[in-house]
Amino acid sequence: MRLGHFDMNLLFALDALLDSGSVTAAAQRLGMAQSSTSSALARLREHFGDELLVPVGRRMELTSTARALRQPVREILLKSEAAIERRPSFDPASSTRRFRLRASDYATTVLLAPVVRRLAREAPGMQLRIANMSKDVPEQLQRGEVDLVIYPEEHRNPALPHQALFEDVCVCVVDAGHPTIGDTIDAATYFAHGHVAWDFGDDRMAAFEEMIAARHGQRRRIEVVTTNFNTLPQLVEGTPRIATVFRRLGALYARHLPLRLLPLPLDLPPLRELMQWHHHADGDADHAWLRQVVYEEASRVS
Repeated sequence: MRLGHFDMNLLFALDALLDSGSVTAAAQRLGMAQSSTSSALARLREHFGDELLVPVGRRMELTSTARALRQPVREILLKSEAAIERRPSFDPASSTRRFRLRASDYATTVLLAPVVRRLAREAPGMQLRIANMSKDVPEQLQRGEVDLVIYPEEHRNPALPHQALFEDVCVCVVDAGHPTIGDTIDAATYFAHGHVAWDFGDDRMAAFEEMIAARHGQRRRIEVVTTNFNTLPQLVEGTPRIATVFRRLGALYARHLPLRLLPLPLDLPPLRELMQWHHHADGDADHAWLRQVVYEEASRVS
């Protein structure tokens, strides 16, 4: 397809080149030979009268023209994709759409698990690819590489649409037969015991610990560290340790394991979860239906 003298097929190559900053990586993403991708880059350079990618040491960097093209090119492709996916009517029972979601294991367990069960009944052909959170999720959402993200309010991109889902608070979880902790726990006892904590390999754990220290002047004695929320209650069972978990997740595990939930003796703000998506999905009936299902199931989370 051509628009004037521009081959519109080159837009896909341009998008991959601008996003990856590498001919090799772009070729892999496009499923093309590297020589074909290099040829596409040469044609793009000729069209724009700009090098687009220039070598800097051992890597390639975008020129100012390439940086200016990056978002508009992505928007064109996203709008085209949205137009192609648009249907005059929507029937969830016959939908075969695939959606890419990002959420923590906590949100997946307390919210997306009920969503998946509902989809099995109402939209059995709809497919969800759920991946954990990472630092690049905001950029992926901005570029339309993720269809729906569920995360805390503080991570919200103010430039994109969103919808609030539910709130949760932190509680303490201890073994049901804990030898020294009864039905309540005070701050002194909380800091005196060993803790099971999470660490996702970024700065969130450090920020959480700093918040506790700033508000209470003490730090937790962390003895066990895990890389997700779901294993916190499991690693407390049968030990004298404490874990700080979100109430909904703790309540779920307390129904299946010998655990007790206690009010947290700390002043911590509540967690406010929301979902966010790209503007291009606003008119997508399949996407809108999925968002409605997520919203409805969030109202039932307890």
